Amino acid sequence: MLESTTPILEVRNLTKHYRLVQAVKGISFSIPTGICFGLLGPNGAGKSTTIEMIEGIKKPSSGEILYKGAPRGEDFAQQCGIQFQSTALPDFLLVREVLALFHSFYDKTLAIDELVTLCDLGEFLDQEANRLSGGQKQRLLLALALINDPEIVFLDEPTTGLDPQSRRRFWHLIDRIKKQGKTVILTTHYMDEAESLCDDLVIIDHGKIIDQGSPQALLQKHLPHRQVSLHTETVIESAAVTGDVSATPGVVTIDTLSVEKTLQELMAFDLDLSTLRVHNPTLEDLFIKLTGHALRD
Repeated sequence: MLESTTPILEVRNLTKHYRLVQAVKGISFSIPTGICFGLLGPNGAGKSTTIEMIEGIKKPSSGEILYKGAPRGEDFAQQCGIQFQSTALPDFLLVREVLALFHSFYDKTLAIDELVTLCDLGEFLDQEANRLSGGQKQRLLLALALINDPEIVFLDEPTTGLDPQSRRRFWHLIDRIKKQGKTVILTTHYMDEAESLCDDLVIIDHGKIIDQGSPQALLQKHLPHRQVSLHTETVIESAAVTGDVSATPGVVTIDTLSVEKTLQELMAFDLDLSTLRVHNPTLEDLFIKLTGHALRD
């Protein structure tokens, strides 16, 4: 019997060589069942190549891929769901007809009515699939990825190009999927997306894993300080407050491990605190610290 501690997916020393490039350089990680796991990095980092090897689309140069503790079998494609970065939909078919077509491809399926509800498709079921807006198309593609009722779902940069409202709506759908006990593997270069959705993630750059953990754990590990800034002409000496003080004309900035203590100390100066701002580090801040360049370079 499968132990509950067995990862649903495990990757061991995965590599991918092309003639002049080593795109993936010995990547290893494991994914527990029922979480959203992120592969995070800029374009060209190797994350899409990694996920395509796991899906079986590309053949690894070396390494192992285990599904539920055993080597991934030939039937893995029937057991997983995949939403690609770009997928062409059949011309002139209504959304309900596309669902019925893909439904016929599998022995094990979710009911179409359940997919319609799960992915919020009801409002455009009778529209032609190739005339949908960007957000609507991504919701349909998500439904197609779920149509075989997979335990594990791959989403390769699913919100690229969507407007903020459509992106947020798609995030809500991913939360719904997770609540059904499915495991979601997400590649993205959007920091807010990873921070909102991922329970665990790996940060990849130049084909290597830089670090792994939950967004909160990684931020606490690498960027434990908070930044307090205030518009003031008052000179504040480092000795007077907890943290590192820096100043530019009219602005004082303090890097501190305790925002509460720093605020109490600033109040002793009898300052106008109406312009005070507290900046919490983000995953983008973390990536810049670890790699020296922004994610969208």
